[in-house]
Amino acid sequence: MSALSASKDEDTVSIPLISIQNLRTGNRASFKQVADEIGRAAREIGFFRICDHGIDSEHFEATYAAAERFFLLPAHEKHQYYIGHSSNHRGYVPFTEKGDYPDEVNRSYEAFDLGLDLPSDDPDFVAGNRVLGPNVWPKVPGFKEVVARYYASVSALGRLICSGLEVHLGLPQGAMTDHMTKPISQLRLLHYVRQKETADHQSVNMGAHTDYECLTLLHTRNKGLQVMTRDDRWIDVPVDPDVLVVNIGDMLEAWSNGLLRSTPHRVLNLSPERFSLPYFVATNYDTVIRPLPELVSSEQEAKYEPFLAGAHLERMLARDFPYLRNSGSASKDSYSAGSPSSSYNPFEQRLNRSIG
Repeated sequence: MSALSASKDEDTVSIPLISIQNLRTGNRASFKQVADEIGRAAREIGFFRICDHGIDSEHFEATYAAAERFFLLPAHEKHQYYIGHSSNHRGYVPFTEKGDYPDEVNRSYEAFDLGLDLPSDDPDFVAGNRVLGPNVWPKVPGFKEVVARYYASVSALGRLICSGLEVHLGLPQGAMTDHMTKPISQLRLLHYVRQKETADHQSVNMGAHTDYECLTLLHTRNKGLQVMTRDDRWIDVPVDPDVLVVNIGDMLEAWSNGLLRSTPHRVLNLSPERFSLPYFVATNYDTVIRPLPELVSSEQEAKYEPFLAGAHLERMLARDFPYLRNSGSASKDSYSAGSPSSSYNPFEQRLNRSIG
């Protein structure tokens, strides 16, 4: 529908808006045309927006309503579902559970985190896996039914986009999606609140970061999301309730040998209250992420060391969640030797230059 555009002096960069109707219903040629449009955006900026995605507005609004019903509960009731009480990182994230981001000036948000809802006798969960197992479901009327349905819908959409990227990159069918049979994909229900004493509404509520997984599919109804351009400037992402914002994450940058870009982004304090629904498309826990062999050659050597998907996610979550750092249970072996610290993410080196 549109392509990445920039003026000659790069003062203006837009986030592409792409219809994915033909990923859902088109023939092989039209599927590839859309896949290539997605691929170009993923290469050039790492962010794009999609419409004609098959999730209707009522579905989004029902999910927001379920989230709002939960966040309106008294604090003591929400804390019954505190994520630190779970053994597999599921549940309520209070305002006090703050990550380690140097540019978060006025961080004030709460969340509810979910994943693939597995039975309590799942062998990985029983063995103590930190990011697989059953969800925590609050006793809020309709919450489980609505949110589980949204998780299923956005999960299927994420796999479809990954299938399109397989085609764009010239990979065999299933090169990536075959590693998403029991994924560590997460859905966050986010509730941002700008505190009354926050005078600077341009201050940062969620600090600059890359996303750790393959893709993120985000729905939001409020402004505030910003993306870092290639020349290290921040640009605003337009808001449209019929659109999902998609960005490339760390795992897909490494898998694609750097062809696709995991782009830093942040959220500003523009609204007194802001809700959003990010879904993070990930692989199975035990997938070893390394540049795919089809994308490595004598002319294009592998640029990334192999790492375990689950361990990378756990180590980055430990940076974001004090309860995990304090427990000492997060994996520390997501990279081969030489990681400078437990909070180091090599995909965020651009941030180190621009804000550090």
